[in-house]
Amino acid sequence: MVLGIQSILAIVFFVLMFAFLIFKRKKLSVQKVLFPLIYVVMYRTKWGLNSMDKIAKKFPYLGYVIGAGVVIGFIGMLFICFEILRNSLKLFISPGTAVSVQPVLPFEAKGVFFVPFVYWILSIFIIATVHEFSHGVAARYFGMKLKSSGFAFLCLIIPVVPAAFVEPDEKQLSKTKLKRQLGVFAAGPFSNIITAGVILLMVLLIFNPVGKILFEPAGVSIVSVAEDGPSASSGLASGDIITDVDGVLVSDVDSFVEELRSNKPGDTILLKTNNGVRGITLEANPSDESLPWLGISSRPYTVIRENIKDSIGTFVPKALEWVFGFFFWLFLLSLGIGLFNLLPMGPLDGGLMFRSVLKKYYKQKGILIFRVVSWGFFALILINLGIGFVR
Repeated sequence: MVLGIQSILAIVFFVLMFAFLIFKRKKLSVQKVLFPLIYVVMYRTKWGLNSMDKIAKKFPYLGYVIGAGVVIGFIGMLFICFEILRNSLKLFISPGTAVSVQPVLPFEAKGVFFVPFVYWILSIFIIATVHEFSHGVAARYFGMKLKSSGFAFLCLIIPVVPAAFVEPDEKQLSKTKLKRQLGVFAAGPFSNIITAGVILLMVLLIFNPVGKILFEPAGVSIVSVAEDGPSASSGLASGDIITDVDGVLVSDVDSFVEELRSNKPGDTILLKTNNGVRGITLEANPSDESLPWLGISSRPYTVIRENIKDSIGTFVPKALEWVFGFFFWLFLLSLGIGLFNLLPMGPLDGGLMFRSVLKKYYKQKGILIFRVVSWGFFALILINLGIGFVR
């Protein structure tokens, strides 16, 4: 097997990460979640603390933004809770339903949401930095001390995902007003959601118009093939380009979906791809049995327009295509990680928000309610992960 550049870069990164952890092992601390299965390794520094302090002092109206973050945080909490509960219920009613939670990693495996390594590491770095920096700025705005900042590594038996953290004075934070506690906790997820919103505006106002000038639609690219879906045994594979359905040209995702939905479950269709013609018998969609299901995820496939090649060549369009791809993943991961962090589950930010409110108004009874809810969602997450890995 020949390794691609993405795989080589991923291997080099993880080797360097392990080397760093071994070299700095005496300065590391461990937060146990379900040790030794799930835990977090932390390396404390003072990086960025002065910048957080300066920003907190420079913008006196930052409190309004932090307050908006709390409101959006609780709205996001309700939304993500509803989606997790709804989708988990559908897993039992319709076994073919896609799981709602998957680990985001730079390698392809069953139950993993795959992101190309370079996109993954850059996105994780930006998301973690923005997230933790926002926590620190909010804490300093309210006059709280910051003890440290640093790197963290989420470990699933072994270190897997790099992260970052800012560590406020826990005693001071616990004694401050509820409104301020919520502001500090919500700042991280809110900043990730805002990042996603800014990128969405960039896509609508800049990327899409520029993309239409440089590229033209040329089919549908397969991102993944469901192992239990009707396409699994057909020979379709990730990276294949679909250009034709039953003799009808499909140049984009909309025309592909339209042609697909002109059929019904049980019909056999012929897909023309860059790797040959595939015959597939459609099944019923797990979400709506009246609709056909092909069992793939896809994205638009485009090529550089001929007039663009003739005028400026291919380097600039390909470079911009890479940038567009990066911002797509940054948008998706910022939104997903921001919302996931709002789950009312310890030690996530949403869990800290939920626990603070319950403790304020219900005292010890509130802590008991929080534990029940927290463990309930933790169980749902494990169920989703387990189904994703074994399906």
